[in-house]
Amino acid sequence: MAAASSATTVPSLDKVDFLKLQNGSDIRGVAVAGVEGEPVSLTEPVTEAIAAAFAAWLLDKKKADTSRQLRVSIGHDSRISAQLLQDAVSRGIASAGLDVVQYGLASTPAMFNSTLTKDDAFLCPVDGAIMITASHLPYNRNGFKFFTNAGGLGKTDIKDILERAANIYSIFLAEGYSVKKASASLKKVDYMSVYTSDLVKAVRKAAGNIEKPLDGFHIIVDAGNGAGGFFAAKVLEHLGAITAGSQFLEPDGMFPNHIPNPEDKAAMKAITQAVLDNKADLGIIFDTDVDRSAAVDSTGRELNRNRLIALMSAIVLEEHPGTTIVTDSVTSDGLTSFIEKKLGGKHHRFKRGYKNVIDEAIRLNSVGKESHLAIETSGHGALKENHWLDDGAYLMVKLLNKLASARASGRGDGSKVLTDLVDSLEEPAFAVELRLKINQSHPDLKGGSFRDYGEVVLKHLDNHIASDPKLQKAPVNYEGVRVSGYGGWFLLRLSLHDPVLPLNIETPSHEDAVKLGLEVAAAVKEFQALDTSALDKFVQP
Repeated sequence: MAAASSATTVPSLDKVDFLKLQNGSDIRGVAVAGVEGEPVSLTEPVTEAIAAAFAAWLLDKKKADTSRQLRVSIGHDSRISAQLLQDAVSRGIASAGLDVVQYGLASTPAMFNSTLTKDDAFLCPVDGAIMITASHLPYNRNGFKFFTNAGGLGKTDIKDILERAANIYSIFLAEGYSVKKASASLKKVDYMSVYTSDLVKAVRKAAGNIEKPLDGFHIIVDAGNGAGGFFAAKVLEHLGAITAGSQFLEPDGMFPNHIPNPEDKAAMKAITQAVLDNKADLGIIFDTDVDRSAAVDSTGRELNRNRLIALMSAIVLEEHPGTTIVTDSVTSDGLTSFIEKKLGGKHHRFKRGYKNVIDEAIRLNSVGKESHLAIETSGHGALKENHWLDDGAYLMVKLLNKLASARASGRGDGSKVLTDLVDSLEEPAFAVELRLKINQSHPDLKGGSFRDYGEVVLKHLDNHIASDPKLQKAPVNYEGVRVSGYGGWFLLRLSLHDPVLPLNIETPSHEDAVKLGLEVAAAVKEFQALDTSALDKFVQP
């Protein structure tokens, strides 16, 4: 293991607030020095403590089965800190007496799958899995996602692990810390070959067990120098597709070409241009760790955000008529109309956060309300048939299935089969997101939390709307204040993690959006700790 070479250097042990590393159901921090004002928080000792804490948590969860030693798989994306953190995680797991299986470069969905796969040759299933990733965040960040065969861990579990890690770290502080060599219990496995093989089988099956159901299709992949480059050679080419023109497949943790993020305009422009330049049938783009994705059709039309949700809804509702589609809170009114009036499904708009959306779909099923798809505008999408795993590669497989089955039935117009499915989606002529920041040091907060202050702002806006006949509150709403008016809508909500109130507005025109913006501005103007400069600039004549 590479850690052995650094055995002579002892990393510094500073006091650490472990709970500040929590980011919802993930852990995230700064792993690389060099950015001013961003000191390293994911040091080797901190990482080792977190891994040992996960091992302890896992032992508690699995204590009924003590007949064998537990096993944990570790994978990482293309970040420059990946190797150092993988070694530290391995030491933390091994120190707790668990077996370590390193996968090297992997995708987040593959890590969850390794808890389900039954294959002794690949040491599967593992009892727990850790993915080292910080999604699309800058090069200096990194973090961890954790899985068991029950799925990704939730916020409560992460808090528990971080509290355990703080206790383990305090022992390091008291007794000293040294980087030890690798344990004999460490193995290395090419698990990605198992995962990609399953994706290939899924497309072949959908096309009636044809060996190369994408023969002749020209499909381009943009991996953004993240971990998704495998999809071109290991999935598409095995299915017969031409992948010439695919770009940024090589892992590079400095992300020199564009941010690997299907929501990023520069990223979408890059894949769109590649599709048009190469006259491809379809373009596919992934985020860094492949749990999010989007597509571009042969004409350069982006299939992301509301359009991707509409497309996936159309595919899923063909298979499961009348089912409920769970989305996050910022989806458009046009999407609701499309799902319910055009497709005959039900649209259940819930809170932001992929885990919130997935957990809500699982909850609906548990109370007898059938749901087969949970999907966010960010590109996170999970299907019941795929164990409720948000898997960007599997989402794209569902699109490939559609292409392959259309070809098998004699249709030869490429990606038009996909865009035809969303042709009647009503899309807003104008859409904007404005971020209103809360100044946490402002006296208005009176020493309270930004979250409490934000809730007061939302309550005040709620009361303001109630007295305005031009505006109508959404009858069912789970997050923030959502209001219709001037032919469109707005949503003001509190960010999941940051001291920010994002304001989303969608309307038939810029002029109508300004009218809604003025309504919000009038309601929140008395809140001195709220930075409304973005909104003020937007509504200025």
